[in-house]
Amino acid sequence: MLFGPGRLAELPAELDRLGAGCALVLSTPGQSALAERAAALLGARAAGVLAGAVMHVPVECAAAARHAARRIGADSVVAIGGGSTTGLAKAVALDAGLPIVAVPTTYAGSEMTPIWGLTEGGVKKTGRDARVLPRTVIYDPELSLELPLATTLASTMNAIAHGAEGLYAHDGNPIVALMAEEGIRASAVALVALAADPHDLAARGDALYGAWLCGSVLGAVAMGLHHKLCHTLGGSFDLPHAEVHTVVLPHALAYNAPAAAAAMARIARALGASDAARGVFDLAARLGAPASLRALGMPAAGLDRAADLAVLTPYPNPRPLERAGLRALLQRAYDGSPPAP
Repeated sequence: MLFGPGRLAELPAELDRLGAGCALVLSTPGQSALAERAAALLGARAAGVLAGAVMHVPVECAAAARHAARRIGADSVVAIGGGSTTGLAKAVALDAGLPIVAVPTTYAGSEMTPIWGLTEGGVKKTGRDARVLPRTVIYDPELSLELPLATTLASTMNAIAHGAEGLYAHDGNPIVALMAEEGIRASAVALVALAADPHDLAARGDALYGAWLCGSVLGAVAMGLHHKLCHTLGGSFDLPHAEVHTVVLPHALAYNAPAAAAAMARIARALGASDAARGVFDLAARLGAPASLRALGMPAAGLDRAADLAVLTPYPNPRPLERAGLRALLQRAYDGSPPAP
């Protein structure tokens, strides 16, 4: 892991360390210029640029990237962008075993996890595989200076969600808990600073530091209700990933609070709040982040289906999954109401 302004310049040296000489550079369409910049740094070692990453990694998009990697004989993948691009790189690595160099420009934290996700037929499947964990991560805050404030807020709230669920994970441990609390604290502090000045380079660095910590937590322990709900809402209703995390997190915390008092105390302390769920909700509201699933395009008619899907497959969570409780949670998230116990 490399941290600091200007570290993108070390991309060629990092490929050399991996013994790679033919990289496929990936990005979203909106960050194609940045992908071309990375390719220019690599020179002949960049065999091609594919600016086709989209949210939730549809299987069709993954198939196109895998085909491109095979066609050009790629021996590595450079993912420059946010979680969508890193996710696409992981889809290639899962198929071909190619090493990934990740250059995050948002705060999703996906670059620190062996978790992959693919969406097919409106259903998002996730799994863990060591082959998809990037070998090198370059955290250069200069690359996120122009990230829109709305995206910054949602992406950082996404990172906070990783840390929050890590604090009540069934397989957690004291080291993960320390990283989670510090990641939440650093992310929240960075958010406040960036809301005041989105071009604050030090705050951009702090946000990446928080993303690294919270992403490491995401990669180390199992996530619970919050992440499962967000995967369901994103994959089944094509809602924006980070924004969904922002809206759902306070309500998921409120649902789990009766069964995870120690975790909630640490989350509240990291936020400087008296209550974890309300602290997250108030922070998002203070910064103008999205407040409701309705505003994100969630159809009201889909709430029942989402509740059904959420209880379809059992998974570890501090509080048992109750369909009625989850349906009420989703309704509050849809309406943008404050979290309720």
